[in-house]
Amino acid sequence: MDRTVRTGRHLGVDVGGTKVAFRVESEGEDPYEVSFPWNERHSATADLAQLADAVGGLRARMGGGTGTGAGTGGGLRAVGVAMPATVDPAGRVLAWPSRPEWTGLDLAAALRVLFPEAAVGWADDGDLGALAEAEAAGCDRLLYLGVGTGVGGGFVADGAICPGTARGSFEIGHVVVERDGAPCVCGRRGCVQAVASGPATLRRASRLRGTEVTFEALRTGVVQGAPWALAALDEAGAALAAAVVGVHELLHPRLTLIGGGFAEGMPGFVDRVAREVSRLARDGGPGSPVRPAVLGGLSSLRGACALARSL
Repeated sequence: MDRTVRTGRHLGVDVGGTKVAFRVESEGEDPYEVSFPWNERHSATADLAQLADAVGGLRARMGGGTGTGAGTGGGLRAVGVAMPATVDPAGRVLAWPSRPEWTGLDLAAALRVLFPEAAVGWADDGDLGALAEAEAAGCDRLLYLGVGTGVGGGFVADGAICPGTARGSFEIGHVVVERDGAPCVCGRRGCVQAVASGPATLRRASRLRGTEVTFEALRTGVVQGAPWALAALDEAGAALAAAVVGVHELLHPRLTLIGGGFAEGMPGFVDRVAREVSRLARDGGPGSPVRPAVLGGLSSLRGACALARSL
């Protein structure tokens, strides 16, 4: 393989609560994507070891050796990492409710060990998802929500992440939409994430049905018009719509896109949100079209690649 091609590689890493995805981009080569599910939760050290093994496998496929992350092979020029955790400017994890074992982790140091030969940067996964979606949609003022294991999102103004990574991320998932709602992993009650995330919607569907409901069972129920399935999905859509309308009143996006694995895989979900947004709109008030995300469940991963290219 031509070494001049390999030295131009950019890697995007989307670190999620249940899985990690990689995307390698370079001039003259087709993009390559691969993912792996996290093992059961034990410690940040165990998670980093699993991540290092996966990076080693990625390097081996790229012809850069079989090390587990500490080697210098692989020809990576820059790495962008999408993180669902709250990370301070120095690179230390302040909070990650889905994997609290990471709290206090020096993320910057861990990434330097994994990728010693490359420039490395990180940002909130929702912010990066918004950046990638705005680029794909050709919209310079865009609101993005990603609905999956949690609810994240971002706002892009004049083609840049708002409010900017130095001032914190756009935490739409922790906007309170039900004052006495379900407990959220952040410690409050009634956050959008506590009502509208994939796991929250499945728990509500299980209560309504009287038995445990999986993603596929909910999807089938929605397609078949089962009342318990539609009711569970309607409540999630209403919570998202309330948050969207609030952002519209404050920031006036030109376009609102909804993506993430749960939203992408659930038939008619975005349409439900769009209808509720229209119902809540006030006469003469701000509004924008609500549509499915252009990149589906890949927004944060593509945003991580965009971050890598910018380093």
